[in-house]
Amino acid sequence: MYRRYRLLSEELTRLSRGILEELPDVTALYNPLEYARAPWKEYLTRFGDAPKRAVFLGMNPGPWGMAQTGVPFGEIAAVRDWMGITAPVEEPRNPHPKRPIQGFACTRSEVSGRRLWGLMKDTYGTAQECFRHVLVLNFCPLVFMAESGRNITPDKLPREYRLALEEACLGALADSLALLKPRYLVGVGAFAATRLRAIPPRPELRDSPPEIVQILHPSPASPAANRGWAEAVSARLVDAGLWTPGGGTPAAP
Repeated sequence: MYRRYRLLSEELTRLSRGILEELPDVTALYNPLEYARAPWKEYLTRFGDAPKRAVFLGMNPGPWGMAQTGVPFGEIAAVRDWMGITAPVEEPRNPHPKRPIQGFACTRSEVSGRRLWGLMKDTYGTAQECFRHVLVLNFCPLVFMAESGRNITPDKLPREYRLALEEACLGALADSLALLKPRYLVGVGAFAATRLRAIPPRPELRDSPPEIVQILHPSPASPAANRGWAEAVSARLVDAGLWTPGGGTPAAP
């Protein structure tokens, strides 16, 4: 799967060449699959073995998460201390002065990643047990930033570039899911759930396609997420049959 994402990274580099001159609102573009490829590769090679019961999908990297560590929702402490990943991170091609990349030396904490991986730790205990059952990916691996440093999400990009970007990312996601063979696809937020529903159906899964479940995004910008996010998401996943009421994944039949 790592090789498939290397191809996606190269495709996105070609697609985005000169794009900053064409997108006046975008001041900088980061590709963690390039400058943070060492921890990203370790994440996939250590934890991306198939099959998985569920794949959780986010939108794109946050400035203090995957942008720093190369791991989806990759809050520093969760990646370093829980997953045990501390691989070197380089500098991006066009660093934004308000969003420096410091890798594992970064002292900022990404709330979304802290909430997501905190829930996984509370549910499964160890990272090894967690990744026996699930894997977390981001639909688009690129970070788009305004002059202020504000994150510009992929759905806010101009239509022509956005559609080409989504087509490339959707292809990599579909190929990855074909390898992982998940029973559940969990969209972390509405955008991710919509992208999961856009994946072309596979003939061999016509009788038992993966179930798509949407959960609340853990972003602190969401008032709902700031009112018991972990409890709400746990209840949603129990209702979907992905988790048991006591926490964890049901035993295989």
